[in-house]
Amino acid sequence: MVRTMSLIRALIRTARMIRHTPRLTDCLAPDEAVLLDAPDDRLGPALVAAAVGEYEPAAKLLATTRESAEWENRDRYVVRLAAFARNRDEWLGDWLGAAPRDADALVVKAELAVRRAWESPARTEQLREVGPLIDAAAEAGPGDPVPWRIALDHARGTHATHTAFETLWEQAVRRSSHHYGCHVAALKYLSAQWYGSHRECFDFAEQAAADALPGSLVQALPVRAAFAQLLGGEARTSVQDDRIDAAADLAITLSRGYGPGDPWPAEVRNLLAYVLVARGRWEEALNQFRLIGPHATSFPWSSVTEDPLGRFLQARDDVRIEVASATPLRGRGGQVRLLDHYS
Repeated sequence: MVRTMSLIRALIRTARMIRHTPRLTDCLAPDEAVLLDAPDDRLGPALVAAAVGEYEPAAKLLATTRESAEWENRDRYVVRLAAFARNRDEWLGDWLGAAPRDADALVVKAELAVRRAWESPARTEQLREVGPLIDAAAEAGPGDPVPWRIALDHARGTHATHTAFETLWEQAVRRSSHHYGCHVAALKYLSAQWYGSHRECFDFAEQAAADALPGSLVQALPVRAAFAQLLGGEARTSVQDDRIDAAADLAITLSRGYGPGDPWPAEVRNLLAYVLVARGRWEEALNQFRLIGPHATSFPWSSVTEDPLGRFLQARDDVRIEVASATPLRGRGGQVRLLDHYS
């Protein structure tokens, strides 16, 4: 009898999956339309120009962000430009040659140097050697928090003491008290992987989120703390699981404030989708994949695979199957009924 019931459940699950999966596919961007870390309309032309050795568009873009205090955009653009320069840095060399004291060129140079040092087998020694480049970028842009975010990343790699890190943190938030990148850098330092614990990481994230401005990505810090705990793989208590779910709930509220397909919260939505999948919250995860649209991001998927785009697409497929398998074959009046956010 038990075996018969198990077979019936398996057959029903398969029928539901076949019946509902096509409709659930319609609410998602086609696989071929999904791009990994696609640049926005401002960064794209700068990267295209850099590819042919021209630095002027990048210089103009970063100057605009500095002059208008667009610190969040500036940080994102610096990271992306430095990542591009990692393998093709001729344009950056020409820029520094033409303007060796330019605040925008120096901050990209500092970010690039720290990235390369992090990848070195002699990481700590290499990071210590690039410290003066961060100092130069900070001096060239005295009101800019981005060099201080770089300094926080640098401090984590050089085993800075808590006191030294707090000093850098004070300088960073003095320039932009709600800067997301600086908060992420601090969260990493406090994580169990580095110099803190899951509890310290969550405590910091939850307090920062409570103090954040409406709509600020800083409200997503708890879900980053949740991800760090999930990635650790240790056995968790029910209290810890509740904390993870509460972090996901807060990030869902944040995500709801942005439109579908908006590239700005894409990384947060990718992270949230990962956490929701890990918690088996399939319907909510599917809704986040719908809101993500074509904007897959390397983080968090690159933390668990060398093929982040493939892992993103696989996770999306897995979620579709789980939701379809749990959806009744027919609703009232003979109609299939899905949650409102799929309509």
